[in-house]
Amino acid sequence: MDKYIDVAALSKVLVISLVLGAGIPAIFALGVRSLAPSEGGSRTLHVTGAVICFGICVAAVVAGVLRLALGGK
Repeated sequence: MDKYIDVAALSKVLVISLVLGAGIPAIFALGVRSLAPSEGGSRTLHVTGAVICFGICVAAVVAGVLRLALGGK
């Protein structure tokens, strides 16, 4: 079966798609969740965490767009 399927490339695509396809939305959801009203904890800490999460998401999107615009390799 290795004759037809490049297992190394397949595993690389699988790992990257799991990290980017599930990781970035999970970080976004964590940011949204930290903005939800809660009983305990500092509101400033929650907002700071949300800003960090949203910043990571924006950075990932910008990096993806730049990668595609500059050649995609």
